[in-house]
Amino acid sequence: MAKIKPFFGVRPAADKIKEVASPPYDVLNSSEAREQVKGNPNSFLHVVKPEVDLPEDIDVYDEKVYQKGRDNLYKMLNDKILIQDEEPCFYLYRLVMGSIDQIGLVAGASIEDYETGKIKKHEHTRANKEADRIKHVDTLNANTGPVFLTYRARKDINIIVNEILKENPLYDFKTDDGIKHIFWKIDQQNDIDKIEKIFADIDFLYVADGHHRSASATKVGQIRRAANHDHKGTEEYNVFLSVIFPDEQLYIMDYNRVVKDLNGNSVEEFLDKVKEKFIVEEFSKTNSYKPDKMHTFGMYFDKTWYKITPKKGTFDENDPVNSLDVAILQNNLLTPILDIGDPRKDERIDFVGGIRGLDELSKRVDAGEAVAFSMFPTTIKQLMAIADAGKVMPPKSTWFEPKLRSGIITHLLD
Repeated sequence: MAKIKPFFGVRPAADKIKEVASPPYDVLNSSEAREQVKGNPNSFLHVVKPEVDLPEDIDVYDEKVYQKGRDNLYKMLNDKILIQDEEPCFYLYRLVMGSIDQIGLVAGASIEDYETGKIKKHEHTRANKEADRIKHVDTLNANTGPVFLTYRARKDINIIVNEILKENPLYDFKTDDGIKHIFWKIDQQNDIDKIEKIFADIDFLYVADGHHRSASATKVGQIRRAANHDHKGTEEYNVFLSVIFPDEQLYIMDYNRVVKDLNGNSVEEFLDKVKEKFIVEEFSKTNSYKPDKMHTFGMYFDKTWYKITPKKGTFDENDPVNSLDVAILQNNLLTPILDIGDPRKDERIDFVGGIRGLDELSKRVDAGEAVAFSMFPTTIKQLMAIADAGKVMPPKSTWFEPKLRSGIITHLLD
């Protein structure tokens, strides 16, 4: 059973929502965040990227950065830019991007479920990124960014959600990228009880995006649990902020690759080596190749787009990890030909989310990088299968869109 909990949400005053709502902390670098907050003292970037209010040469892991984030959060509360609901609530968060329409339940997810594996993961976390989020959560005493969870869709949840959608939302606004964000509060106890009861019948939740946020929130909860001699299990640090979407609504985009050099190979040598493991077909010198099914790739180099298809026997279709397209490309081309070992650490490779389009790939190669690969998106079914098998996806396997905005809802730990 999945344990979820309503909470006393902290959210923007209705007339401040467009000023407050910001991109997540990890999709902007510091200089981009500094540019975005110009003229907007109420942007939540002042909380999730607080270095924007400190000298440009400051180390983003400096203690002053975390303290500044705390000061900014509680100043926004004191100034009534943010308000806290007076009763514990669930919320609904709807995102509309063109034909993509996703509706998630905002709730406190259980750190105990995370510890026992009822919340399943599919990625390793990096120690330095986890330490950063632990420090941020602990210093601010808050979860300021939601974890993106999913579950296998159920009709009984959809029925409740559809009824709530008939009510007037708290917020309904569009961001500069054209995405609509609509937000409801669920404060009727009857609805809350129904939702809790249904989720108690769900065996597992899955982390779709936010592995570092869920891991760090759990670590902070564990620290506070150990330090509290009167621990009851009902304290707010026992849950972390999450938005939980049915799997049928999720949209995963391609997560493409660009490599800076050919590892000492000439154009001819590189192409010959690729042909050992792939069927290579020239596609176009002007039009990008976007894969339309699994196990096909686009490859752009030397002013030409190719379609490449792995040959039979180059991967095990029954292996949930090694049959992923990202693994097939890594194991048969990136590692043996281009000597890209650990793609998380190798500075010769970069990753481009599909939201930026395939023109970004050819643009970068034409500007001096060596080769780019367009990918078919990993599916949510593959993600769940890997999590169910207790295995880990290769790095940079999924790119979810649209992105949840930070600042729309915050969870305090006391």
